[in-house]
Amino acid sequence: MLRLQPIILLQNFALIFLILFQLCSCSQESEEHIEIKGIYGHPNPLWEKGYSLQELGINAVFVHGASIDSALMERAKKEGIKVYAEFPTLNGKNYVEKHPEAWAINEQGERVEAASWFMGVCPSDPGFREYRLGQLDKLLNSYDIEGIWMDYVHWHAQFEEPEPILHETCFCNSCLSSFAEDKNIKIPEGTTKDKAQWILQNKDTEWRDWRCHVIYDWSVLIRNRINEQKPETLLGLFHCPWNDEEFEGARRRILGLDYDLLHDVFDVFSPMVYHARMGREPIWVEENIRWFCERMNIKRGETPKVWPIVQAYNNPYIVSAAEFETVLKGGLAAESSGVMMFTTRAIADDKKKIEAVKKVYLE
Repeated sequence: MLRLQPIILLQNFALIFLILFQLCSCSQESEEHIEIKGIYGHPNPLWEKGYSLQELGINAVFVHGASIDSALMERAKKEGIKVYAEFPTLNGKNYVEKHPEAWAINEQGERVEAASWFMGVCPSDPGFREYRLGQLDKLLNSYDIEGIWMDYVHWHAQFEEPEPILHETCFCNSCLSSFAEDKNIKIPEGTTKDKAQWILQNKDTEWRDWRCHVIYDWSVLIRNRINEQKPETLLGLFHCPWNDEEFEGARRRILGLDYDLLHDVFDVFSPMVYHARMGREPIWVEENIRWFCERMNIKRGETPKVWPIVQAYNNPYIVSAAEFETVLKGGLAAESSGVMMFTTRAIADDKKKIEAVKKVYLE
């Protein structure tokens, strides 16, 4: 038996070595899978406090397209930071007031009111479409950004609330005529309210499908525009994170977001998992990302990717540093390969949240 001990020792050493090798490989593989360690919002609040983005582990900024200028691009380049532009696709604020024909109309035949702080627009209005495409062209031709992130990509509503505001829209003449033509449906004569009620009672399935395709068409339109001008530019989507059943299927039914239609259009999906704003527990972020990755059959290293945006912002209550760390880690769950937080200023104004960023992004 004594002669067998060296063999047993060698076997044990080999087993220990194999375990350590696997642990190191898993750690390295995990780090490699985290492509994006981002912030949402202009970096100035951090720069003004003397931070470099690199020392915090940040490698990407997502910022409103209108806020991008040469100074931002130059400093980001010096720090090795990627810049992505948020593009507020169907936000009608400051447009519908000057172009009332683009105002969304509800099932009562009336102009909708702002949903909380959001003012939508009629997605079928041709004038608004040309207006947005002009802004996209200008953005693409002005700066060498890494990607365009479409935002407000839904029909008029507000999902960033515990009790969302879910309007039935849009029943303007443009939408009614487009729906009738696309679906080969004859809508009976009557008032706008009469037509809306007839559609909801008799052609509801066709109506929901059509609305989803309007959102899909917007997505494809912008995808094609990018491919024509700068095909290396990524296309991402900030979107409502509800599953298929929440609020009676309102993500598809009201917002017009059909994941199956959109799956092959975008390079990256960024679920807006704002736990505090939406009245959820911090652990919900990880649960949602796991669900979404499975629902969309996301695989690391493949397209589309998942880079969620989580909440650091203190609304409607103060989000603690510990809570923020939980949601930041939750955003990297499952097959996610990146994460960002809303907003830059929310972390710049809280040293404990800065430490949470460093802990997750650097360690």
